[in-house]
Amino acid sequence: MKKYKIAYQGKPGAYSHMACLQAFPQSTPISCETFEEVFSKTSCQETDISLIPVENSQAGRVADIHNLLPKSKLVITGEYFHKINHNLLALPGSNLSKIRTAESHLHALAQCKDFLSKKKIQAVVAADTAGAAEDISKNKDKTRSAIASELAAKIYNLIILERNIEDAKHNTTRFLIMKDKLEEERIKNKDYITSFIFKVRNIPSALYKALGGFSTNKVNMLKIESYMLKGSFNATQFFADIEGHPEDENVRLAFEELGFFSKEVKVLGYYPASNFRKKS
Repeated sequence: MKKYKIAYQGKPGAYSHMACLQAFPQSTPISCETFEEVFSKTSCQETDISLIPVENSQAGRVADIHNLLPKSKLVITGEYFHKINHNLLALPGSNLSKIRTAESHLHALAQCKDFLSKKKIQAVVAADTAGAAEDISKNKDKTRSAIASELAAKIYNLIILERNIEDAKHNTTRFLIMKDKLEEERIKNKDYITSFIFKVRNIPSALYKALGGFSTNKVNMLKIESYMLKGSFNATQFFADIEGHPEDENVRLAFEELGFFSKEVKVLGYYPASNFRKKS
């Protein structure tokens, strides 16, 4: 297996860090402070891949990503689904009865709300999960804890007081594998997904007509999301995932019809569908 350098957003021990190691076990993950830095490192070929979280089964889409994707020069070449297991981490020598607060990212705290309520532990919002673990490791207060990954516990020399404290066991994050160009040839007998963005023309029923080609050509739309552009209430962009490859005749015809009623269409990538989709 090729040894990739992979850029991810977050501190060492973040769930994105874990996703890098699980998706590409021989990889060298590179920590970045922002998503912009992640994209930049791969665009400049400092890394081979950017691994970007786009949506979570509980929290929904990751903020800002859909605005950043069209601006990036990278292309989507794959997807990876990462199961999220939250753990309660604390300083060595602490125990559950001593814990008064749990620090973590807002979404992680929300995903462990039942556990925290049952244990009467106060939730404290932090910038991110791994950052909370790092902060706890530098403090001598054994009443504080962090909600983070098993990897974060190893990196910051913390103990795991409770494992898998998330309320929903289906908690999963979808990541996009992005590179500076499409290198892979199409794999035969493999289901594909095509991701794209589009803006419809300012005419009546434009969206209805633009999407009609996918229905008439029997192209299954997996997802469509809208979001405002530059804070405007009149300019809307759509992000969509469909089943199929641009070389498929029905997909080609659907895109042709989409183009008639859109002022912009941009394919962000086409890639093999993850086997996780069949399992779930």
